[in-house]
Order: sequence, then C-alpha cells, then structure tokens
Amino acid sequence: MKKLQKIFLIVLILTFSVFAQTVNVKIIETSDVHGAIFPYDLVNNRPSNSSLAQVMTYLNEQRADTNQIVFLLDNGDILQGDPVVYYYNFEKTDTIHLYADVMNFMGYDAATVGNHDIETGHKVYDKFNREINFPWLAANAIKTSDGEPYFKPYTIIERNGIKVAVLGLITPAIPQWLPEKIWEGMQFDDMIETAQKWVKKIRETEQPDLLIGLFHAGVNYNYNDESESTYKNENASKLIAEKVAGFDVIFVGHDHEGWNFKTRNPNGKEVLILGTQASAKTLAVANIKLKFDKFCGFFANQEMSGEIIEVKNYKPDEIFMKRFSPAFEEVKTYVSRPIGKFTKSISSRDAILGPSEFVDLINTVQLDLTDADISFTAPLSFNAQIKQGDLYVKDMFNLYRYENLLYTIEMTGKEIKDYLEYSYGNWFNQMKDENDNLLRFKVDEKGNLVYSQRSNSPELYERFYNFDAAAGIDYEVDVTKPIGEKIKIINFSDGRKFEPDSKYKVALNSYRGNGGGGHLTRGAKISKEELSKRIISSTEKDLRYYMMKWIEEKKSVEPKLLGNWKVVPENFWLSGKQKDYKLLFK
Repeated sequence: MKKLQKIFLIVLILTFSVFAQTVNVKIIETSDVHGAIFPYDLVNNRPSNSSLAQVMTYLNEQRADTNQIVFLLDNGDILQGDPVVYYYNFEKTDTIHLYADVMNFMGYDAATVGNHDIETGHKVYDKFNREINFPWLAANAIKTSDGEPYFKPYTIIERNGIKVAVLGLITPAIPQWLPEKIWEGMQFDDMIETAQKWVKKIRETEQPDLLIGLFHAGVNYNYNDESESTYKNENASKLIAEKVAGFDVIFVGHDHEGWNFKTRNPNGKEVLILGTQASAKTLAVANIKLKFDKFCGFFANQEMSGEIIEVKNYKPDEIFMKRFSPAFEEVKTYVSRPIGKFTKSISSRDAILGPSEFVDLINTVQLDLTDADISFTAPLSFNAQIKQGDLYVKDMFNLYRYENLLYTIEMTGKEIKDYLEYSYGNWFNQMKDENDNLLRFKVDEKGNLVYSQRSNSPELYERFYNFDAAAGIDYEVDVTKPIGEKIKIINFSDGRKFEPDSKYKVALNSYRGNGGGGHLTRGAKISKEELSKRIISSTEKDLRYYMMKWIEEKKSVEPKLLGNWKVVPENFWLSGKQKDYKLLFK
C-alpha cells in the first residue's frame, strides 16, 4: 500500500510539474504578399529585399528554437500583383500553381482568402484551393445554393498539447469591386455578425486554448466614408475585436498598414491586433506565454505581445531558392518576351498631376477595343516609368497593375459630368492662389498637411488609382471652383455636341463599373442595384491581356497627349504642379 502511495505521489508531482510549465507560442502572419515569392523585381529587372524566400530563413530560425511552438498563417491577397502568379494563374495552368507549391513547402497551418484572390476568377482560386494542403478560410463567403460557407470557416490546429482555433473572414465589399461572374455562387456576409455566430460555436464545441482571428480586412472602419454602424463594413477587424468577446489575437490584412497594438473586448479583456505591410516587406508576430491552470484544467494566457519583423534583414533561404529556381527562370523568360516598341518614355508621375501620355494611352486602347463614346481610367501605378524603345511583357505590369475586365456601360451626359466632378473633387484642391497646393491632401485640424509615417510624404485625400480622367470629350477643370463645380464639358472631341440628357456608351474597368471608388454610385448617383443593368458588354479576359495584344498588333506605339482636357487657370496649375511634384517625389 505504501509503495502504491509513493508511486501515485511521484506521478502527481510529475504531472503538476509538467502542467506548471510555461509554454511559449509564436504565431507568424504573412499577408498581402501579392506574389512576392522571390527576392527579385521581375517588372523592373532588379533584385528586391522582400520575399517569401527571406521569410523562409526567419521561419527556419524560429522553428529551430525548441523552447517555443510555432504556427504559420497567411491572410490573403497572394494570387495577384506579380508576374509570377499571373503566369501560373493564366498561362501555365496544367501543373500545380507555384504559389500553392511554395506554401505547402513552407508548411503553412492555415490561410484566409483575400479579395484579390477572388479577383482571379473561379477557375484559378478553386484550383488553388484543391492544391494546397492546409485550410483556406472565409466564414462569411457563403454559397447561395445552401447557405453554407464556400470555403472552410475555421480550423483547429493542435501542436504539443496546445489547441489553437483560427477563424477566417474576408472583406464583404467584394461585390462593389468585382463582376459577379468572378464570385458567382457566393454572397459575402457582414463580418461582425459572422464572427458572433462562429465564436459562440467554436468556444462551445472546440474549447481551444487560443482563438485567433485571421481577417482579410483592415483596421480603419471609417475608410471610404463608412462608419462603425455601416453594415458590411469593408474594414471591420478592430470593430470585431471590440464588439465580439472571445478572441485572443486578431491578425488583419487588406490595408497594408502594418499594425501592432492592443484594444479591449466587451468584457474588458485585451485583444492583440497585428498586421503587415504588403509584398512580404514585414511579418506580424504574436508572442504568447501560456501556463496550465491545474485547477481549471486549461492553459491560461499569461503574457501577450506583438512584433513586426523587417524581412529585408534576412537572406533568402538557399534550399528554398534551389527548389524553386527553375520556376523563377521560366517566368523570367516569359516576362522578357518583346511585344513592341514605344517611341518615347512615359511616367505615371505625370498622371498624378494632370493630363499625361500614361493615362491617355490606356484611354486610347479602351476606346479602340470598344465602340464607346467616352473612356474613363486612372493611373494604377503611383511611380512607374516605361522607357522608350523595346517593350516587354514585364512592362505591362507597370502600365496596368490589376487584372480588371473592360466594361462598356450606358450613362447619361449628366451622369458623366457628375462622375468627373466626383473624381476631380477628390483629386484637386480648391486653390486660392498660385502658392496653394494643386492636389487635395489630407490636413489636420489646423490645416497642416498630414504626413505618412512610412513614406514621409504628405498623404493624398483620395488614393491615386481613383483619379479618373476621360477621353472622347473635351473639358476643363477649374481648380478655383469648389467641389461639384469644377468641370466644364465643351463637346465631344470629334466635334459632336455633348447633351446632358442623352445616353452614351462609356468604357471603364470592371472595378469602377461595379462601384469601386464610388464614382458611379456616389458621384453619378447610380444605385448599386442599377449598375449591373447598365453593362452593355464585358471582356472575357483581363484588360492587360488585350492591351498586350493591341501593342503587338501596332508593333510601334507613339504615346501622345490627346489634349482633350486641361486645368485652368493655367498659371495656378503650373505653379501647383511644380510645388506638389517636389512634395510627392522629392
């Protein structure tokens, strides 16, 4: 009997000593990588200092530390933004997608779908989802056929006695940006309501040691004139942290800001919020100390802190590079294929400050590809240059950054003017004199320019990719006038009279055609329900593909100013342009 008591006592002591140990958990997030697999900029043909190859080096170091349990998560927007993923999305489709192969090799535990992943279309993202060996999450992407999640809503990861639940959510604003055929069969529910539903289920049925939110949505819920009460808010991550009890950490994505702060949930408990910058520039890391509570029978959260890791401080992993170098060389050959010539250099910098060959070329292509009367487009790159001489596939990613379709829609003359008023109202400042800023910058309560901490340059009131200019009509933009009164449309560029009550065919991209940027909905006052009825035609493939074919057919292209619009007074424009160019581009 004494011998049995002694054995029981030894077992009890050993058990309590194990349970009393502190367990270190490290959760690593990549997000908005946008295809940055290799430490090389294929578009500009030069080395880069951010890539998954470098992330692999950091990851190996952390996994080698036996004093911690490491989890690896991704938060979406991986299948768009780099020629590597474009090639495997649309050109080389008869093999496993390179990005799927890479993520499987790196050992991801879970990931959430991003809006730019959906942008690639069903054929691409459905295939990708079959090829990865970890769950791709999005609890609020719902099948319209049966009301069940299209992707897996959450996953449970158990490692070394620690049970982690990961709930994935995607920004519900996708129908505002993408044509329905791309997300056909799905609806996107409100993030807060979805989180409430699934947190209750996870806590009751799974009882995890940690509940992690992996949300492809940003922190600023006031973005794009939305508010805390906006249903289906585009960036509801922080709102969920503060309104839905149960989360320990929420990883955010979509906004590329790079976050590391704490807030409190409805019960007063701290929630850590973390996010990365884009293109694998940074990693977001949660460091959590757990201690087993022997009385309650679960691990308790002792300490929790976040850190942002600069990927540029790590060298590319040699095994990674060797493993995937054949794919890299294949894509490098693809983007190096010549498609034509430019007779002069063009820069997107000019397009930020007024009429430009850069935007006029895109508008010219859109008018040529359609039978539209008018074309709208904006610069999709902030600081890109395409040089005179031979033009290659890689240059198309500078000329047109996103995989948008090309729409032809019907608009009245009044709607077209209101569209332009909205665009230029967000774009240009109301100048008081020649010394004023041309561009509309963000200002503080004292009227001083607000500077970005990342770029150390003043922040624009609106994103540059919403600075739409028109072709096909002649018009003036008066920067001394207030918002809503800046535009004077003279006539069509071919001499036809422009009538406010007449209906016209307008070429624009699918992002804009579905309400992205608000030009059609808030500017032209066309309801979201009405937009789909206005579509006359749509391309099957992305606009970049057709632009490439257009250039190949022309062989030699002379970019030129159409001269169909100007900023007045001219002396205000020239002075403000010079001043703001120095502020933005130094």
